Amino acid sequence: MRTVYPILRYPDPRAAIDWLCSAFGFQVHAVYDAPDGTVAHAELVLDTGMIMLGPRVDGAPRPADDDWALYVAVPDVDAHCARARAAGADVTREPYNTDYGSRDYAARDLAGIPWAFGTHRP
Repeated sequence: MRTVYPILRYPDPRAAIDWLCSAFGFQVHAVYDAPDGTVAHAELVLDTGMIMLGPRVDGAPRPADDDWALYVAVPDVDAHCARARAAGADVTREPYNTDYGSRDYAARDLAGIPWAFGTHRP
């Protein structure tokens, strides 16, 4: 059972859901609409992982990009990177081999949120 659920905030959550599914291979687990028809809360899954997302809160502070990133384990980094690039992801670090045996790459999503993908499964 999962115990950690990263929460992401997007200016347009519905567009983010579509893009994250297309670019990074997530699948929709649940979407809860607000009374005005916008997305109030959503849950997306990839393999055994889950993220939650919702609308950006105006005025809320954002951490510096160097302070954080989301890491997602994937079986084929090169294929995943190609899929993300084709969907318009900003690949910030091409696939590379780490000193600890993982193959990784880094990208930003449509809202500029930093993501890391690799074969390492702690």
